[in-house]
Amino acid sequence: MDQPQNTDDKRITPGFLAQAGKGRPKGVPNKTTALLKDAILQAAEKAGGDKGMVGYLEDQANKNPNAFMALLGKVLPMQITGADGGPLQITKIELAPVSPQ
Repeated sequence: MDQPQNTDDKRITPGFLAQAGKGRPKGVPNKTTALLKDAILQAAEKAGGDKGMVGYLEDQANKNPNAFMALLGKVLPMQITGADGGPLQITKIELAPVSPQ
């Protein structure tokens, strides 16, 4: 059976077919993700009131410690550096007994 051809449909034009499947070029940020991230940061800033985002995060650390610690765990590895900003080198791991309180 012959398929009806719609010349107004961009999907069947040769120029469009040449670009099909290429997606977003490497290194170009996803606009939707960037907009969502910006909106989340703005909401956290407003939710903190006078203390801003830090106040909001302090409040969440107290109200939702499990979620806050998970967030902290995602941020900390990016912040740890060694001497003069170089890579962190672990030279010793020590287990020390702690008396219960």
